[in-house]
Formats: sequence, C-alpha cells, structure tokens
Amino acid sequence: MTNTPDQSPLGKPRGYCSQYAPALLFPIPRQAQRAELALRGTLPFFGVDIWNAYEVSWLNVRGKPEIAIATIVVPADSPNLIESKSFKLYLNSFNQTRLVDATALSSTLQADLATGFGAPVRVTLTPAHEFASLKFGQLEGTLLDRLDIEIDSYQPNPALLFAAQNQAPVEETLVSHLLKSNCLVTGQPDWASVQIRYLGAPIDQASLLKYLIGLREHNEFHEHCVERIFVDILRHCLPARLSVYARYTRRGGIDINPWRSNFSTSDLPSNLRLARQ
Repeated sequence: MTNTPDQSPLGKPRGYCSQYAPALLFPIPRQAQRAELALRGTLPFFGVDIWNAYEVSWLNVRGKPEIAIATIVVPADSPNLIESKSFKLYLNSFNQTRLVDATALSSTLQADLATGFGAPVRVTLTPAHEFASLKFGQLEGTLLDRLDIEIDSYQPNPALLFAAQNQAPVEETLVSHLLKSNCLVTGQPDWASVQIRYLGAPIDQASLLKYLIGLREHNEFHEHCVERIFVDILRHCLPARLSVYARYTRRGGIDINPWRSNFSTSDLPSNLRLARQ
C-alpha cells in the first residue's frame, strides 16, 4: 500500500520513543504531487534536498549523552520524500540508544534513510566541538522585496509570470524572503527565503514577486513548492537555464532546503544557515 500524507504522523498525537526505531520513518512517494504539475517520465530538473537536523543525540557505550548536528543530502530523483515529523520521531529514537561512536550513528542514519528515500543519501555529522566553525550566510541576488506592489490573491497563479521575449537575454539572480506556504496536512505555516537564478529573456520582477507571495495560503510540502515554482517559471518565462533554491526555517528542530536546477555546476548550493534559520 502506498503511503499518503493524511496517513502520516502529522497532526496526530504520538508517543515518544527513545529507543532506536527505524520503522518510525514515513516515506511518501513524490510522484503524486508531481503529477499535479504534469511531471511524468524524465524530470525537467535535477537537484537535492538538504536537511539539517539540530536536535540529534544518542548515548555512548558508557551511557553518556552525545550531541551533533546532522546534514542529510537527498537526491531530488529519489522516489520518496520522508515526512518531517516522522523523521523527527525517528531521530528521537536514538536519544536513549547506546552506540559505539558517531560513525556508527552516521552509518545507521545513512542506511535507514536510503531505504526510506529509496536512493543513496549523504550524511554528515558536525560534533559539538566543531559548532563554533558553523557560520551564517545570506542568499546573494537582487532583492525582489524592495518592490512596492499591491497583492490581493494568495494562491498560486502561474499566469502572472512573464518575460520580455523581445529583449536580449540576461543572466541574473533574484531573491525574496517573502515566501510562505503551509503544511499540506496541518495547514501550519512554513517560512522561507528563495533564490532564483536564470539565463533568458528578462523576467518581470514585480510579477514574479506577486507569484511568489501568491503561495502564501497554498498547502504543499517544501520540496513540491520549489518544484512548482521551478516548473511555472520554466513554462511561462522560457529561460534557457534556471535554478530555484529555498531555505525554509526549521520546524521540530529540522530545516529542509530544496534546490532544483536544469544546468550543471561543480558545486551544490551553499548550506550556510540564514538568520531566520
């Protein structure tokens, strides 16, 4: 039977399990939401979802607690995403679990999450003694939020998007901190900053900002919101190159940062934490 969002732990009371329980992970196939965007077969993008988990703890062999920050990089072409509350419950199941060392935790996370997502993932643990090396950053680009616009619709409207196809192509990076969507199941708010890089006819910035703000009352998981933005811009503005990267604020000690692109670069986007994260 295929898992669906309404069957997930979201919005439901769940007991707290502090002993290792990989069965708590709740995978959800990506394709159902992608079908709403008419995405079938070969995807028009590649990318990753970068998960940062700030509440990771376990016991060493003598029973002393250890802590770390975990970063998990998930390929966008994995067949599943994992519902974030189930991921938190899974992480909590290590709280009273004794492990030989951090490597044992990393290996366990990598194996369990690869099974859940249906594809290999990359797990990195930052131990407490390295926390001082972690820095904040910001998304580079021209700030759309400077524009004085009038808004009266808060649902996705891709018809707002357009580019001046009669003008010379430009290569630019645009940023907004006004992206808000809501959890698909609970309706709770999800806040994000978004960075859009493209090469193509100049996109009308005011209309793009109106479109982004239009997701304000839309219910969808982080990953699919970013894919919606990518697909809508690609179809309505026809850029030759496009990438969309969103940094969502954390919920339950976890932030999820989806990145989708149709052109290759040598590096993944920066995982520097933003001020709101």
